[in-house]
Formats: sequence, C-alpha cells, structure tokens
Amino acid sequence: MQPRYLISLPPAMAPVFAELEGRMSPEWFAAADPDGPPPGSGGATAHLLAAAWHASGSSMSFASWLAADRRVVIHAGGQSRRLPAYAPVGKSLLPVPVLRWSRGQRLDQTLLDLQEPLWDRLLRAAPDVVRLVLCRGDVWVRPGPEGLPALPEADVVVLGIRVPPETAQHFGVLFCHRREPSRLAFAEQKPSAARIRQIASSHRFVVDTGVWLLSARAVSILMHRCGWEESRGIFRAGRAEPCPFHAAFTAALGTDPRLDDPEIRALSCAVVEWPGAACHPFGTSAQMVESVVSLQNRLPVDWEEHRHPDQVLQNARVRLPLDREAGHTLWIENSVIGPRWHLAHQHVLTGVPANDWKLTLPPGICLDMVPVDADLWCIRAYGFADLFEGPWDDPGTFWLGRPFLQWLEERGISPRVLAWPAGMDIHQCPLFPLLRETDLDPGLIEWLWRADSPGSQRRARQWLGGPRLSAADLLRRCNPRRLYAQRACLRREALTALRKHARESVFYRLDLESAARLAAGNAQRPDPVLFGPDDPPLHAAREAMFQAAWARHRGEPGWERREQEAFERLREMLVREARVLPVHPVRSIQEDQIVWARCPVRVDLAGGWTDTPPYCLEHGGRVLNLAVDLNGQPPLQVFAKCIPEPVVVIRSIDLSAEERVRTYAELENHADPGSPFALARAALALAGFSPRFHVHGGFESLEQQLREFGGGIELSLVAAVPKGSGLGTSSILAATLLAALSDLCGLGWDRETLSHRTLVLEQLLGTGGGWQDQLGAIERGIKLIETAPGLRQSPQIHWLPQHLFESPATSACCLLYYTGITRLAWNILGEIVRAVFLNSPRHLALLEEIGQNARRGALAVQRCDFEGLCETVRESWRLNQALDPATNPPQVRAILDTVAPNLAAAKLAGAGGGGYLFMIARDPAAAARIREALTRRPPNPRARFVNFSISSTGLQVTRS
Repeated sequence: MQPRYLISLPPAMAPVFAELEGRMSPEWFAAADPDGPPPGSGGATAHLLAAAWHASGSSMSFASWLAADRRVVIHAGGQSRRLPAYAPVGKSLLPVPVLRWSRGQRLDQTLLDLQEPLWDRLLRAAPDVVRLVLCRGDVWVRPGPEGLPALPEADVVVLGIRVPPETAQHFGVLFCHRREPSRLAFAEQKPSAARIRQIASSHRFVVDTGVWLLSARAVSILMHRCGWEESRGIFRAGRAEPCPFHAAFTAALGTDPRLDDPEIRALSCAVVEWPGAACHPFGTSAQMVESVVSLQNRLPVDWEEHRHPDQVLQNARVRLPLDREAGHTLWIENSVIGPRWHLAHQHVLTGVPANDWKLTLPPGICLDMVPVDADLWCIRAYGFADLFEGPWDDPGTFWLGRPFLQWLEERGISPRVLAWPAGMDIHQCPLFPLLRETDLDPGLIEWLWRADSPGSQRRARQWLGGPRLSAADLLRRCNPRRLYAQRACLRREALTALRKHARESVFYRLDLESAARLAAGNAQRPDPVLFGPDDPPLHAAREAMFQAAWARHRGEPGWERREQEAFERLREMLVREARVLPVHPVRSIQEDQIVWARCPVRVDLAGGWTDTPPYCLEHGGRVLNLAVDLNGQPPLQVFAKCIPEPVVVIRSIDLSAEERVRTYAELENHADPGSPFALARAALALAGFSPRFHVHGGFESLEQQLREFGGGIELSLVAAVPKGSGLGTSSILAATLLAALSDLCGLGWDRETLSHRTLVLEQLLGTGGGWQDQLGAIERGIKLIETAPGLRQSPQIHWLPQHLFESPATSACCLLYYTGITRLAWNILGEIVRAVFLNSPRHLALLEEIGQNARRGALAVQRCDFEGLCETVRESWRLNQALDPATNPPQVRAILDTVAPNLAAAKLAGAGGGGYLFMIARDPAAAARIREALTRRPPNPRARFVNFSISSTGLQVTRS
C-alpha cells in the first residue's frame, strides 16, 4: 500500500512521528526538509514527493507513481520562527484543547487531527485530473454547514473564502475577474487593505485558504522548477532547489500574473469560493491563542455570559488562580505552574516540568522547556511577538521583546565576547542555556528577561560559559519521546479532573472510546457518576457505555452487560414518553365493519442513519426518500375488525400463521423480534391494551378489558415483500398496524404520532431503528424529511417534484431489483448506536456527511438535475460502505460488476448487505441492457426485477 498522506516535519520529529502519533498505517509518510538553506514550500513539496517515491521502492517511474494515486502533502516542518513553542515537533502537531461545543474530540488531539477529515473529503471529491492536494500545516479550515463546494476540473484549483480587506491583508489574496469569478486574474501575498479596496473596484477577491489541488501536469512543472530531472529520478543539485510556492509558482498563475513564467501561466486555474467556511490560522503565538479562543466562543448568543476567557490551558497542572481579565492571551500546555509563580499576560508556557520555583513573568514573556537527549533541558525564553529573524548584530533584531544588542548591553556582555560571525541570523545563534534537570535554576531563568535580578554578573558568566543551543539546533536536538511522555502524564491528570466534574464538563462530549483507553491505564475502575432527573437524559447511557469500554480495554469480564445497560437506557427513555401520553382505546366501528390500512414501502436515496437515535436526538436527522408501490399495489396491508369472543386473533397471510392472545402476559411477550407476531403484540400494547400504556392503568385482565371494549380484535396482516428487503418493511408494517388500531379504537393518531409510536414500538421489540422507514412510506411521494435535535422528533417534510421519476427519459433509467439476498440490520444498527454513544469521531463525521448529501440530493431533485441525482445516490452508497463495509458483500458486488458499464449509480436500500437494489442506468438503452443481463443470468433463483411507482397517497386507512 502506497502512502496517501505525506507530511514534512522537523528533523527530530520525522523519525518518530508514526510511533508517537499512533499513525503506524502505511498511508502516512513523514520526512524532514533537506539540509541546507530553507527550501520554501515549493521545494519542500518536491523533496517530500521524491523522498516518498524513493521510500516506496516502487519500480514505477516517478510520473507513473504520481499518476497511480491521489496524495495529500502537509507542510508542518519548516523553522516555525513565529511559533517557537511547537517548532521542534511541527505546527500541525500542536495540541488543541477539546472545543466545548464539539462532540467526538480527544484529549490528545492535535491540529493535525482536526485537519485530517477535510483532506479525506478533498481526496474523494477532487476531479479525476487532480493528483496532489497541498495543505498548510498551520491552518485549520473549518467547512461550513454545506460541506465542500463543487470542485471544477483544472490543472490548479484553489479554495478561497471571502473576508473584509482588513482581514485579507494578512494572507494571500486571489483576485478574480468580476464576470468570471472562478477565473484567477492574479494573486498577491499580504497586500494592504487599501490596495485590496483599490483592486476590488474591478475584481472580486477571496483569501487563500492554503488548500491547493494540482494536476500531474502542474506537479511536473513544480518539480522541474525545483531542479527535478525526471529521466534520472534525482534533483540535479542533489537536493530540491529553493522554491517559495507563492512567490515562484502562484504568482505566475492567472490571466494577468505578477510573475512572467509562460509555462506556469499556461496551466488552467480555477478559484472556488467556499461559502460558510472559516480559516483559523495557527502560524504565530498570537494566532494560536486567538484561534482557539475564537473557536471556543463559537456558541449561541444566549451563552454569551459564559464566554471563554482569552486563556488556553491543557495538559497542565496550574496551582495558582488566573485573572480572567488581567491574565489575557495566555497559553499553558504540557506544563506545571506552581503556586509561587506570578503571571501577567501574553504568555506561552510549554514543556515546563514539575517544579517548586518562585518565578515572575512580566507581560509578553514566554517560556519553553525543551527536553534534549536523555536528561537535558533547554531553557528557551522569548518575547510573545519575537520574529526570530535578522542578523544578531543588527539593532533592529529583537529577542525577548527588545533589541538583542540592548539585551547584551543590559547584562554587561560585549558582543565581541560571543565571537559570532557578523550577520549570522539570530535563529542560528546559541541563545538558550542547556542544563540537567538537577541544575535547573529559576534565578538563571528569570535573569534571561530581568537583567537586574540578584547575581546578574554571575548569571551572565553562567550563560556565557555553559552550553547553549539555538532555535535551529532545537529542531534537531529535541527529544520528542520525553516531551510526549510528560504530556501523557499530565493528560491523565486532566482526565481525572474531567471525570470529577463530568456532569458539568465536556466529558460526555469527548471521544469516549479514546477516554476509556486512556483511563484504562489505571487499574482502579472510574467511580460511576450518578444522575438526577434534571441531567441530560443521554448522560446516563453514555456513562454506562464508557464504563463498558473501560472494562473492555482492561480485558475485564462483564463489559457486554454494561454495554447492554446503555441500550436499555435509550429504550427506556423513548418508551417513557409513550407512557407519559397513555391512551384509552374505545371501540369506534360497527360490528360488521372492517378497517383496511395499506401502505407503500420506502426507497431511501440519501440520509439514512441520521434518523436513528441517539444521533437524531442530538443532531437532528435529514433523509431523502420515496414512497413507492410495488407492481401497482401498496405491498403492506392490515385488516382489523371486532369479534364477539374476548380474545386477540392475529393472522399473517403471507406466513400462513395464526396466534391467539388471551392475557396481558402473552401480549407483553414482544421482546423476540424473530417471532412472527411480536410486532403485532407490541402495537396492541401501545394502543392501550397493556396496563402500562393505558390511561387508567389497565384492567385486572386482558379478557376483562376486551369485554369492556365490546369484544375481541382480529388482525390480518399482509406483507407482500420478502423479509430483509431493506425497504423498511417491519417499521412500515408497524405503522400500518398502529394506523389500523388508531381507527378501530378511536385514538385519533396523526401521522407524526404514528411515526413516533413506531419508533417506540421498535424499542419495545429491542430492534431499535429510526423514523425514516415509517415516515418515508406513510407520507406520499418524494420528499426531504428533517428533524431538529430533541427527544421528541417532529418531522418537517419538504415535498419535491416527481419529474425525474415520471418523465419517460429518466424514469426508464430507474430500476428496482430484488437481489435474493437477505440481511437484517440488527447487528450494524447496534454497532452504529454504540459508536454514537461513544462519540466516535469517524462515525459522527460520516453521519454529518450523510445528512449533507441528503440536502444536496434534494436540491438536485428540485432542479430536475438527473446527474445531480445520480451523484447523490453514488455518494450515498459510498458513505454507507464507509460506515459499514459489510453493506456491500461479495454477492452484491458481483451483481454490480455485471452491469457496471451501463450503470450511472446504485445503492442497496436500507442498511445494505442484501435486499432490494436501486439502480439508475446511464440512459434508457442501458436500462434495457441491465434488465436483459440480470434476467438472463440471475445471481440466484429468487432474484428478480420489480416494477415500482411513486405513491401519490402514502398510508391509507378506510372502513368497509
């Protein structure tokens, strides 16, 4: 397997990246920039690509290797002069605290973890011509609610966002033609706000997000600019030649580029404005604090009184009070800050080991303790706004917030004593003392920024006479293993603190699988958290799931029982509401009447799984589906009538089976979903023929209640759909049953109530499930169904035009095929519910994409966009497989492979694995070829095509 993610890192971090970051997969490749002068981002890209190609051991040429797969290049190395705290490990690996509005984030997450989901989406969404996605390691681009915009096919595609000129002036700006806003005119780096306004009179502008997509042709030109010789597979100078990407490459793009390079100018370039997206830069100390604080404060207006202070603490033990106002712009990470410290504002404190120092930091002073070798510490003090650039002997070069020459003069140190070469860059100057832990001296540390501290002359001699390292040295000499080990110890303390305040903290919003793995390092079981009636209802279920995960990671028996407790809590929570709204069934038909309920089935096009608790309860759901009749008839039908004998008779016509229920105990026996009549018994219970759902608590016996009712009930069920169809049969049959009972018993349930009671019924059966099956069928036509977060899911239905499914040119392309393969969704449902309870970031991200895809599909249907509909179905199938690979078993793949040349899109209905296959052919002739191929050689004796039509009625209930 070839790497898909190539990351440049500092020399000390690159060799241990996979080990320390837990990214052992061959999908990742890490390397340091080449020795010598900084290669620039263009040169670093070329070096990284060449290094990955050589490391792959591939017999392919570089061009063939590049063409074989898409890759992401992340620039996280470099010298990081403006963000010294994370220069030794790389800016992408700086820890980012759990954002309080998020769900599924980890205590050990880095900027890289936040960035990675976007890269996955870009790799999937990029046009075929794209071979490389270039990304900055010090920017998090947060997509808007609509996800990624459409990406056009071009040699160079860059994503941009609109911001005011005052903000744009700090970034690269892309100027486009007003009449062709996706066509680049030219790019400029950090133009002034005044210049941006001047140009904006004739051009549109967006800010470069740092996300660039390059074709093989564009990559080849970039490699050539860096000295790559394709025929020899080496750089002509032995290393990539320096090439600043923006100054040497992007400046030559567009119709009116600022740099004349005909070969680059000939590349097609598209600028894509990204509505709703936001850029959060982490390139400087100030940006790091500002970005995290602004992200933490991305909250509803009514939370304004709980605004997060301009202070970021993580993986830290702080033993002194922090003033929210005076102590602003504060970053403390992987550090121990004792009670005798005195802090002001504008501090970045990282890597400080356990200590009992007395230390005073004036405003704007930062302290970084870098572990070196096995037992040494490098004391790096610097100013909050230090640039770490310029000749050391230039009066304009600063360190610790003042000219370096002034710093020397204040300490009585002659520049001649240093014996440094004239003009040497301060980044190369050995400024930072190197000491053993036993020799760490707060006096020496404080002397670095306070020249008048006691023993100043002795400190000066100590500084001059002892070993020192430069900022450049630390990129090579840092010991990341020690740094990570200290951080891990402090992180475990942080987890303990979060658990202590779990009810008020972000604990239950964490990736609880990761938290349980971290907590499992301690042999002592975490004390269970007790909840009251005012606590969020899902907290108790999540606590049970966390306890189960902790025991599972410890290898302790009984964790399955704790996991089942979480599922039971969810069921009880949903069932409880039905008990809060009990009913009183009263016979409402004549003795010779029959209630006839019939319903279509549903075909889901996109959004399935977002309707399933607990996901929909916390995030809302969004589903695009069809209500369809099969072979001209609604396939699910229920007949209900009253009979003189006080008994419930249930018949299944399709199963040729019958059951008689005479007692409450028999009626309540509905926990076996495999029983042919469990569903009917549960429906009767919810209709008030069970004491717990009856408004008066029921009767002494079911017989007595039926006599009071006026006689027994006879139910006849017809399900003209094979079991495991994926068309939502069981849920829809349940809704049809409830509708028949509602009419028979005068309950007056509307369709929303029927949907909710069906959801409860599935909890009674123990099968779980969401609301889309029943709503997709009982409501007519094609529609987008949405719900908001909340225990009571109230659907908003948006009906859509049926043109694509009724026009001869496109309706003939839509096929419904029964695969003859049966698969029930219970196992996968349990796995996904477990993942949502544990806030699995992968599952939550996929579910969010699934919901966004449903919205895009609805727009395509609304616009009668056939290709847009096909893309929606293709993406829905891909996302379902990403959620559960078993969705597409070998037998189904064989069917799809047989008709692939004629297929525009396809997906299995429901959870997949079998049942009905919805296919869209490329054109009517292709549809005919698909029919002919699968009819002539079916995969099994049961497989067949089924005619379907859009239901114009949905659920119907009539009386004889």
